[in-house]
Amino acid sequence: MNKIKFNRNAPFLLIAGPCVIENYNTTYEIALYLKKLAKKLDIPFVFKASYDKANRTSINSFRGPGIKDGLDILSSIKSELNINILSDVHNIDEIQYAEKVLDVIQIPAFLCRQTDFILEIAKTGKPVNVKKGQFLAPWDIVPVIEKIKSTGNSEIFITERGTMFGYNNLVVDFRGIKIMQDKTDVPVIFDATHSVQLPGAGGSCSDGQRNLAPTLAKAAVAAGADGLFIEVHPDPDHALCDGPNSLRLDKIEPLLSDLKAINSIVKKK
Repeated sequence: MNKIKFNRNAPFLLIAGPCVIENYNTTYEIALYLKKLAKKLDIPFVFKASYDKANRTSINSFRGPGIKDGLDILSSIKSELNINILSDVHNIDEIQYAEKVLDVIQIPAFLCRQTDFILEIAKTGKPVNVKKGQFLAPWDIVPVIEKIKSTGNSEIFITERGTMFGYNNLVVDFRGIKIMQDKTDVPVIFDATHSVQLPGAGGSCSDGQRNLAPTLAKAAVAAGADGLFIEVHPDPDHALCDGPNSLRLDKIEPLLSDLKAINSIVKKK
């Protein structure tokens, strides 16, 4: 397994996978496809999938297999495919189990200000991906990063996923990428699919505008983002979670090729 590089000059990074683990076979097929594609395009790759979506709008929404079965699936896929794995944790009790499997531990956007939670994740020594809350200004992420660094952990990503813009809508201010990079000196990833989410717009669930995700992804890389976070699915219209803002798996190769080309121009010395 390749060690993930954590500096501003590292190659363009792709974090991609389904929103949630639906079952073993689907998750494995997505991971295998992405691994082959990342190798073909020579893009550093981290596979992401959630074992539990604990922040769903409705009590009836699909949450995933749960921590035990979910981590078992991720552990098997990690071993079989020799890839790096990222997933999100939602409470302190999960950390001791998640850190045994995950290569990157993700702090969900709604929990990015929870000090004790952040510190316990940081103390694992594992790389940490902080989803910047929709309610935070770019400079508000600085104290969050300082909390993590206070434990001696300096392997950190910030992921921008849009800012609340009225009801059921998000907007992206691309100035924030540069602001966060300058104020924290850690890599900033752009979440191209959650940024086109329409929170709660589906009534009991979120809606989304996946057709706009490629446009925002290109704009983010042109603005200097250090990588992209993209949720993908073989059949987004029938995905069990966040389908409206997920990209179709077999359609992302041209987009990634474009993003790599844009990145090479932006970071050309």
